[in-house]
Amino acid sequence: MSDLLDSTDRKILNALVENARIAITELGRKVGLSKTPVAARIKAMEEMGVITGYRAVLSPRKLGLTHVTFVEVRMTDTREKALAQFNAAVRAIPEVEECYMIAGGFDYLLKVRAHDMTEYRRIMGEAISTLPHVAATSSYVAMEAVVEQNAPIL
Repeated sequence: MSDLLDSTDRKILNALVENARIAITELGRKVGLSKTPVAARIKAMEEMGVITGYRAVLSPRKLGLTHVTFVEVRMTDTREKALAQFNAAVRAIPEVEECYMIAGGFDYLLKVRAHDMTEYRRIMGEAISTLPHVAATSSYVAMEAVVEQNAPIL
């Protein structure tokens, strides 16, 4: 798919990642095109599925969600049915900001965001530890976000 994008498309994407509310005319000025070709390129990238949507990016700090914990999850069963059950259940926990299946010494890595340790403890006890097929967890509290970004720059 990335072979279908030229340098102008990549400039458009980078500008949209930086500010999805940029006016088409301003975006055109940034990439050296008029607004009609810019709009057409954006529409084409939406139809190709390169651009999947637009959303507000919220400030966790302003919302008081400054407690970040990474959780290693080891499963009792890693057959496809068990993994599908875990995947569906973990998606229903709003505090789980990210979840990745991992190849290594554990099965999943979760990024959990909460207001404080008390709230995290509740999330762990009531939600994460009760997920299907969880054998064990290990938690790692983040002290500081050094790099945290919306999407990679192309």
